Amino acid sequence: MALLARLARDPTLAALFLDVDGVLAPIVPRPEDARVPEATREELRRLGRRYALVACVSGRAGEDAARIVGVPELVYVGNHGLDLLPAAEAWREGLRKLLADIEWPLLENKGLTATLHYRGMEDEAAALDQLQTIAKRAREAGFVARFGRKVLEIVPPVNADKGTAIRQLLAEHALARALVAGDDATDLDAFRALDGLELGVRVAVASEEAPPALREAADVVVRDPGEFVSLLRRL
Repeated sequence: MALLARLARDPTLAALFLDVDGVLAPIVPRPEDARVPEATREELRRLGRRYALVACVSGRAGEDAARIVGVPELVYVGNHGLDLLPAAEAWREGLRKLLADIEWPLLENKGLTATLHYRGMEDEAAALDQLQTIAKRAREAGFVARFGRKVLEIVPPVNADKGTAIRQLLAEHALARALVAGDDATDLDAFRALDGLELGVRVAVASEEAPPALREAADVVVRDPGEFVSLLRRL
């Protein structure tokens, strides 16, 4: 844990970038039921006072991430970083039209992106086959369709991701030290955003569902959000 100790030594020079679902909030069958435990919120409040920047960079819409985390003094960036890119707005209407023709029981329309969940469905294998068809339709409409932890995500084809958002925030705050924590494939972009920094710490919350590449790219690996909050206490 030497990297964590180095980061914590001078927190006024460092940023923390944290995913929400699967990192701060345990994964639940219905995404609307996700909540960050109060013990984790207490740590986030403490870290928000201590570090130069604490930001939640989530696949959720920014306001939804803020609701689930419940610590308003933090910075929130939603839609995998698209919230910081004005060009993404041009795809909002196209996404609305695409989703109007899609019937799916667990569909989150986040305005700029959409997530279709299949966790807990009666036949997950059959659901995944159906989502492959939906992914094909989304790609034909010009969107990027990618699979994550029991989800299909549909996003605009623009140069924005968690990594671009993190690099922008680091530049705005003139910071060269940071920690990133994530649990899924899109967090690999966030990990890469730390390349070339004076100090970068990549933390994987590596469940059985997490892609192997996440664990391989990480400096620190924890098993679940409970173990991650123990890590936060070291900071």
